[in-house]
This record gives sequence, C-alpha cells and structure tokens, in this order.
Amino acid sequence: MSVAVVVYPGTNCERDVMHALRDVGAEAELVWHREEDLSGFEGVVLPGGFAHGDYLRPGAIARFSPVMKGIEELAEAGKPVLGICNGFQVLCEAGLLPGALVENRGLRFICRFVHVRIDSTDTVLTRATRLGQVLRIPLNSYRGSYAVESAGVESGLVAMRYCDEAGEVDAEHNLNGSVDSVAGLANQRGNVVGFMPHPERASDRALGSGDGRVLLESFVAALGDA
Repeated sequence: MSVAVVVYPGTNCERDVMHALRDVGAEAELVWHREEDLSGFEGVVLPGGFAHGDYLRPGAIARFSPVMKGIEELAEAGKPVLGICNGFQVLCEAGLLPGALVENRGLRFICRFVHVRIDSTDTVLTRATRLGQVLRIPLNSYRGSYAVESAGVESGLVAMRYCDEAGEVDAEHNLNGSVDSVAGLANQRGNVVGFMPHPERASDRALGSGDGRVLLESFVAALGDA
C-alpha cells in the first residue's frame, strides 16, 4: 500500500518517516506540498519539522497549502491520516482535529525520551497495541502542549497520554503541560491521528527504542481498509 509523506518548506523528518514506513512494509513516497491530488495513495503522513518556518503559528500557513485538499479528501474517505509533531499542529490548524498546540510548560524546548500509555486501540495508529501498554518514544518540540476547551477533548478520541514508566498519568510526567496529558489524539472515526512524540525515531532498537514500530505497523495495517 502506498503512503504519501508530505514535504513543506521547513519539514525535516520526511526521510526518517519514509525509511521507517518502508521498513514495516509500506510503499512511501515524498509529496511536495503544492500537489493537490493524493488519489493514488491509501494514506498520508505529515511529518515533523517547521512548516514554513513556523511563522504566525506552527502549521498556520501549511494549512493553506494545496496538498490540504488531498489530505482532507483522504480523511473524509476514512483513509489513514497521521500528523507527527509539526504534522499534529497542521491537522489542528486545518480543523481535522480539535484544539491547538502551544508553548510547552516552562517555555522550554524538550528533547528526550518520554513514556506514553495507550488509552484507545480504536485508531489507525494504535489498533495493533493493547490498552494500558506503555511505550518509550522520543519527544522533540517547543510547541507540544495540547490545548483545547474541555468539550474539545470529548469531541476527539484520546489515543495516548503521557505517563511514567509504570503507566501512571500525573503532572510530573506531562512535561509539556498538555490538557489531560494528551500525547496523541484522533477524530471520532479514528482514521485521523495527531501524535506529538516521534514514532519513526523509535522504530529500531539501534535508535534507543523500538517501541514506535508497533504504531507504524498499525498505521500500515490500516491502509486499504476504507
């Protein structure tokens, strides 16, 4: 199954994502943000980076790129759509997910491994996991704090929450200060998912963790289901 990996000016994780997807059996192809037609793909990933230099707000300019037409069509058709880090920000700015990503608590850039707990297996990113499973994934962001009104969280589906190594959710391990410790959020259908940590950077034990591999395997397994 073929996956489009979108490249915006300033994207810097596209080749990492493409390599990781190919490693779990997908055909992945880089697609420039000016491309409108994604009908030849079964899914799409918006990788991390700094789309359009993060001017205005992260993802605010990328939201108007021509490729969003194709992304919205895939989402509407029930195809798997994944936004990682900056990609999560773009999906929120585009209205495909509720809420927004704002500056981390303490206004500090975070670059370290964190633990996330699987709180729903009803998404294209988590269907191969089990409830309560704890994954060790690297986080790399300055605007990674998920912010939304309380009703907004309910309008989405919380897939993963920041936690400690044992799976306990608390303020100490919610490093960026996300509402309700949200690390990953999906739409109600579960086919559009935003995830702040980087699963592609934890797709091989040589990288310090292979825990992200199950998430990418889940995403690839969902291709062609819709």
